[in-house]
Amino acid sequence: MDGHGKTLLILLVTCLLLGGCVSGAVYHPMGTIRHTPAEAGLAYEDVRFKAADGIMLSGWWVPAERPRATVLFCHGNGGNISSCMDTLMVCRRLNLNVFLFDYRGYGSSEGSPSEQGTYLDADAAWGYLTSERKLPPEGIIVWGRSLGGAIAARTAASRAPGCVIIESAFTSLPDLVNDRFWRVPDWVLEGYTYDTRSSLERINVPVLIIHSPDDEVIPFRHGRDLYGSIRGEGAFVEIRGSHNRGFIESMVLYESSIRAFLDGHLKGKEIFGQ
Repeated sequence: MDGHGKTLLILLVTCLLLGGCVSGAVYHPMGTIRHTPAEAGLAYEDVRFKAADGIMLSGWWVPAERPRATVLFCHGNGGNISSCMDTLMVCRRLNLNVFLFDYRGYGSSEGSPSEQGTYLDADAAWGYLTSERKLPPEGIIVWGRSLGGAIAARTAASRAPGCVIIESAFTSLPDLVNDRFWRVPDWVLEGYTYDTRSSLERINVPVLIIHSPDDEVIPFRHGRDLYGSIRGEGAFVEIRGSHNRGFIESMVLYESSIRAFLDGHLKGKEIFGQ
């Protein structure tokens, strides 16, 4: 994005925030499912499950041939699960089952997104794995990217997964807005906190933080601050590249670092759930 594009983006987001349309600035759902795992040669199941407030949600269960654990993946604020094909391929190479789900208002999921709604959606996804799939919590990796990092951290803080991976995430939504724009009144973001840092402070399982100093959306210091908030075992990986493509541009380092993290923290926890 060039300088003019960034200026327009800042003006647009500012107008949305100050106009009270926080939801329109935070969430960018896509309804159309453009790709499926089958296109990448992966077997999968379409899943429908219900959140605690009755909203019907959709997701994909993508089993590995010889799984060592299962990923509960929380995607970012744009697109839907069909935007996560690269992540599915990484997990396949790492021998991990994946449960990808769409928040309310995304993909084929009902409703409209909200902060509390996304938390309910992730809780329901966790319930699907532990109740329907009968997977033990210690065999689940809660993994979130960008906005999904905040959702993953909050989910892990109230559960007991095997470990947590947070990439390209902010410390909190108010922190990000104040960093990128200017100090805004508290009432502008009322009801929207997505406080990743406070969630991480309540997690007692190993946490991997991944961030790029080239990230043009979420400043690198957010990743470093999140790492500093970890109370237990943690690791930090510095990749290179943009917010949306850094993990792809740094794939060799990215994948090998995740593999090393899992090798160090999932020993004795191999869960062969199908």
